[in-house]
Amino acid sequence: MAVIARSSRWPWIAIGISLIVSLTMAMTSPADDVQGDLVRIMYVHVPSAWLAYTAFFVTFLGSLVYLVTRNIKADRVAAASAEIGVFFTGLALALGMIWAKPTWGVWWTWDARLTLTAIMFFVYLGYLALRRTTDDPVMRASRASVLGVLGAIQIPIVHFSVVWWRTLHQPPSIIRPDGPSIQDPMMLATLIISVIAFTVVYVALMVKRIELIHLDDERRAAEDSPDRPVAGEAVTVPELGGG
Repeated sequence: MAVIARSSRWPWIAIGISLIVSLTMAMTSPADDVQGDLVRIMYVHVPSAWLAYTAFFVTFLGSLVYLVTRNIKADRVAAASAEIGVFFTGLALALGMIWAKPTWGVWWTWDARLTLTAIMFFVYLGYLALRRTTDDPVMRASRASVLGVLGAIQIPIVHFSVVWWRTLHQPPSIIRPDGPSIQDPMMLATLIISVIAFTVVYVALMVKRIELIHLDDERRAAEDSPDRPVAGEAVTVPELGGG
């Protein structure tokens, strides 16, 4: 049975350093003139939303590659990225609600951006649930890859919803035709560094999650192997010799 190469401890070290840098920058960045310290939520909320897009786009690519090549490694990448994307989408939604309560006066409103993000969250939860409907790796990958490709349609719709429709949610802060809306250099640098740090976290989590998926596939293959030892086969019938 093949053994996957281990990444050792470097992903955990990368995650720890990235989070420390991001947290330090967020806590030392100046407060906003209007929102005060509440603006610090942005340094996690925005990177989480960015990683949700990134993760689901990687799921799209992995799914597409699998459908074309039938390479199971591509399906592992798609699955790992979807799991991480669901986590960061949930985090973005939760932080958005915490920010909305003191700003809008409600925890939740059926704003276009919020509603579409919630729909995307549940679609990819469905993707993960679909993967659990069968233990057959080929059937599982084939079914999930179709949804992984179709689900990516939501990414540009969610992102541009604040441009296409009238919403309470603020428009993009960095990638804008007229330049970033954040004028304070320290706040802008903190946001950019946080996005980079969280991207490093995503890469490190991908490495570890793909390892675990590979090991789980190897375990399943070993359990289904006809050469697998049968429980109790080493037990022999005692000889009952007369004495």
